[in-house]
Amino acid sequence: MYRDLAFDPYDDSLDESELGDYDFDDYSLSDPDFRDLDFDDYSLDEPDVFLDVPFVPTDEKVVQAMLDLAEVTSKDLLYDLGCGDGRIVVAAALDRNARGIGIDMDPMRVAEAMEYAGNTGVEFMVDFFEDDLLEADFSQATVVTLYLLDLVNVELRPRLLNELRPGTRIVSHAFDMADWRPDERKSFSGINLFKWIVPAQVAGAWQWQASDGDTYKVELEQKFQRIKGKAWVNGKKAQLNNALLSGDLLELLVQKDAENSPISFIMRCEENQLVAADGDFQATPAVKIKDTI
Repeated sequence: MYRDLAFDPYDDSLDESELGDYDFDDYSLSDPDFRDLDFDDYSLDEPDVFLDVPFVPTDEKVVQAMLDLAEVTSKDLLYDLGCGDGRIVVAAALDRNARGIGIDMDPMRVAEAMEYAGNTGVEFMVDFFEDDLLEADFSQATVVTLYLLDLVNVELRPRLLNELRPGTRIVSHAFDMADWRPDERKSFSGINLFKWIVPAQVAGAWQWQASDGDTYKVELEQKFQRIKGKAWVNGKKAQLNNALLSGDLLELLVQKDAENSPISFIMRCEENQLVAADGDFQATPAVKIKDTI
């Protein structure tokens, strides 16, 4: 299913050497790559409205790389937060047949984006609004694109995690989200692009029945998409060999004892239950329980 997304369980008490091969110094919030930035169009005169982020157009090739990384298709609704002149939203409509909405605090940029959409003939597929990014409703998005500053990304992060549906893809140009590690990172012409998949909330104690009649329980701890935990089978301690979370999909690899091979349970988070998404080992949905062992 998604075994190539393997990660090491996260524990705030662990030092970097215990967290596997993830390199915290691989990129830095304090050292973004500005090689593609062109400030010629940015006026130093006092603006009519306060802008948290200056308008810096994204190169068209980078726009395509962002849409590729987000895997945008005609089934998507893309929101570009801080849309500027609307080029990402328009490109998604033109090249991917995707619906799009751009949000920006600058009314002049919103007007430019609407004019651009009209000139390219995609005005019926897109819309643009003047709004505060910290208050605008983008909960219906299946893809969110960002070209903001790191501090703005971090300020938006709670809303992205709590208001977007699990599985929504987020792609950011140049800036990451502090300790929310990206699910994927690519460098395009020296520019860092980051991708996150909004994870389902699966922390807590869960119980389900297997097809052989055994009762499984797990207690899961979660930090973003990273999961660790403990497992029991029929009330006896078992081994949780691995736990992977990607969007609304959760895979738990549980070993009953040394005499039995591990069993992989692949579940989808739906309405506070974990229902079987693949395989025939799980007989009932996993439900949250209050008691722990």
